[in-house]
Amino acid sequence: MELLNQIEEYWKKRAEGYSQVNQGELATQQRQIWLENLREHLPDKKPEEVKILDIGTGPGFFAIILAQAGYQVTAVDYTEEMLKEARHNAGELADRIQWRQMDAQNLDFPDQTFDAVVSRNLTWNLENPTRAYQEWLRVLKKGGKLLNYDANWYHHLFDEEKRKEYEEDRKRVESLHMEDHYTCTDIDAMEDIARKVPLSQINRPLWDKELLEDLACSKVVIEEDVWKKVWSREERANYYSTPMFLVEGEK
Repeated sequence: MELLNQIEEYWKKRAEGYSQVNQGELATQQRQIWLENLREHLPDKKPEEVKILDIGTGPGFFAIILAQAGYQVTAVDYTEEMLKEARHNAGELADRIQWRQMDAQNLDFPDQTFDAVVSRNLTWNLENPTRAYQEWLRVLKKGGKLLNYDANWYHHLFDEEKRKEYEEDRKRVESLHMEDHYTCTDIDAMEDIARKVPLSQINRPLWDKELLEDLACSKVVIEEDVWKKVWSREERANYYSTPMFLVEGEK
């Protein structure tokens, strides 16, 4: 099976479960926490004047909170099932969001279409992340913002020390009687994909910063502690060994 098809098949099966995770975020203070963090970095204009592309929207969390705040939102995902879940989760906001099934590495938009491009937990999962960054910058307007929230997911498959830290995370979650975000999924299928995609073994976010600078971003800022601002207590317990970072680029 080609890697892209394998990735699509995995997330197709995960759509309903992942949607439940997003529903939980939408029903708690995580909704406002994330919106405030995004607003800190988005262009300083009235929301209705800002066109945002949410790439790899999944069940629609970013798209929904941004649309509700008044931004013009287009949301794309490669998996049809994810977009169905996203529409459902958006409820009455669904018609205010442009939903498109599309490959994050090959976008079907004209150059300089959007004021901002946002993404969460996607880049690590791509077959060609360099191509993806090129495309995201292509559709971004001059002076526009790229906000990519991600982490070094699955480094523990290649690093013994990270493996020990990962195992400590699993023990911590069990001791706190929380849901384990890894073992409640098809972990074998996801680890098989993680061994094949390039970013599982690469030092990030240094890689992202160097690439964006090579791609002529006028400004690149890395916030390695963004997880402290946006993660819930349960997320911190599950992912302490793989802290989320923010890569912010300005075209």
